Amino acid sequence: MDNIYIEYNFTVTPKEPATEILIAELGNVGFESFVENEVGVTAYIQKDEYYDDILNDIFILNSDEFQIEYQKKEVAQTNWNAEWEKNFTPIQVDELVSVRAPFHDNLNLKYDIVIEPKMSFGTGHHETTHMMIQHLLKLDLADKSVLDMGCGTGILAIFAAMKNANPIDAIDIDNWCYENSLENVDRNNCKHISVFKGDACLLGDKTYDVIIANINRNILLNDIKIYTECLNKKGTLLLSGFYKEDIPVIDNEVIKYNLTLQNHIERNNWVALKYNKL
Repeated sequence: MDNIYIEYNFTVTPKEPATEILIAELGNVGFESFVENEVGVTAYIQKDEYYDDILNDIFILNSDEFQIEYQKKEVAQTNWNAEWEKNFTPIQVDELVSVRAPFHDNLNLKYDIVIEPKMSFGTGHHETTHMMIQHLLKLDLADKSVLDMGCGTGILAIFAAMKNANPIDAIDIDNWCYENSLENVDRNNCKHISVFKGDACLLGDKTYDVIIANINRNILLNDIKIYTECLNKKGTLLLSGFYKEDIPVIDNEVIKYNLTLQNHIERNNWVALKYNKL
């Protein structure tokens, strides 16, 4: 039986940085999936977790700095796939990688990633996913161990597998992301990806050659120490999910742990940073 969700469509003016703050605050009260768009963000919470005054403690809704309007409705999980098929178009990254749904024709690029999300983040359309693919394109991943933290649809883990990484772990705290990643891993015939539901606490004493973390700024700042402890010597850490203005605070945290910034990509004020461990 499909879960019933409450969908909130937020129109945010000005959009940044209010949208990022809104997503963080909504996550704290139980919203579990978010889709950003040109005017703001759509947020989802399971009906069983919803209560009438859930927005009362969302500080940014009462801020004079931003104008935020919203509408809500009930939505079934299956409706998301219908909206996806109606609105999704294939994308290309550097004329080498295509990201498409199963009902699209193969664009016959070097890498062909087939993704069909539920309410998971990571279709390649968002700037951060696009930039992470660009970073991974430049890395030699053959026989490298890889962690995709906050994997969403599993797209980055799948791309790492296509570049011959092995083994690969993909982790997300969201149940839909977990289930969707399993489906997409199978859909792309990736044999060396293990998918787990949870957060950085699952990592324990595991170590990796490459760690990918495309999550929001606050979670990154909280977990960077764990990522660096799990990164092998001369390993690579790829971070995204935040804005250009956030680079100093991210960088100040990462350099505490003997990592150096090697490169960064910018796209519409979003950034993706590449660090190497000494």
